[in-house]
Amino acid sequence: METNPQLSNMMTPFLPTWAVEPEDIADAVCWLASDESKFVTASAISVDQGSTHY
Repeated sequence: METNPQLSNMMTPFLPTWAVEPEDIADAVCWLASDESKFVTASAISVDQGSTHY
């Protein structure tokens, strides 16, 4: 970035946080273990603020 300052914005995160917190993963696991997710089957659930969609 020192040689090409225009690239400095490439590392700017587009999400509010860089990484998911362990509590966020635990919340998803608790939801999957609850009755509220009884109709969810064979799904990959990404806990990453939607970054896999970009």
